[in-house]
Amino acid sequence: MTGLNAPNRWLLVAALTFSVAACEQKPANMMAQYPSPMAEEVRAHERIHDQLAKGDTLSVTAVLNRRVRVLVPEAPADQGLLIHFHGAAYVPFAVTGYVVASVNLGSGSGAYERPFADPEVFPNLVRALEAASGTAFNQVTLSGWSAGYGSIRAILREHPDRIAQVVLLDGLHTDYVPDRTTLFDGGHLNAGKLEPFLVFARQAAAGTRRMIITHSEIFPGTYASTTETAAFIAAALGLERKAVLEWGPGGMQLISRAEQGNLTILGYAGNTAPDHVDHLHALPALLSR
Repeated sequence: MTGLNAPNRWLLVAALTFSVAACEQKPANMMAQYPSPMAEEVRAHERIHDQLAKGDTLSVTAVLNRRVRVLVPEAPADQGLLIHFHGAAYVPFAVTGYVVASVNLGSGSGAYERPFADPEVFPNLVRALEAASGTAFNQVTLSGWSAGYGSIRAILREHPDRIAQVVLLDGLHTDYVPDRTTLFDGGHLNAGKLEPFLVFARQAAAGTRRMIITHSEIFPGTYASTTETAAFIAAALGLERKAVLEWGPGGMQLISRAEQGNLTILGYAGNTAPDHVDHLHALPALLSR
């Protein structure tokens, strides 16, 4: 899809505004972020289409009081269970080799983090997914786009040993300290909220877990961007982020890479809503690496 009409442009801007979520809820009279008003039309922005999933589609509602959509594929799910947070279910359903659960809990990272702050919720969800799919899972992969990282942060705090792989799709944020004071203005990142991800990234770099982090060039302004948090993770591990210029999934442009062990940090060009949505639709390609 190389062009967007005006209504679709504004739908994408709205998606960016409400799905890239600040780490804390702000007062009603304060902007959560400063969304880009631009619509980028040079890159392809190819999209996965909603189509009939190849397998049995089920629903689990008992644990989160929201419908969790589940795909049990026809082909063997030799990669175990993938739980994806935030975004249309048909996108993670395009991933192969997994039983896939799609979780959507609303707008903002807090909506995703709060339920999983209860340490019983994640094990209960996995048990419900095992019962629904008729499969016992030895390993669990978590992926999250945009605000979905809130659930992953809570799960990594409570159950890090249950997770084999994490994929963060343009969705790792934290606060500035002091609040809303950018790095340029002398602020720094709230490292405490990044600690669960840093611990997991360190394990991935050592080869005992797997982790993929992607980021765009979007700058929310009122809280830390995915570029800044990716740089924080890389610096904490002593990794060099190297400049590259390569094509990525769906016409994305890869501009930086850092790798060590099973940890990969990928930076992509773009600071508009279509660029942000690209990362969600890149999930199947990234997991097939």
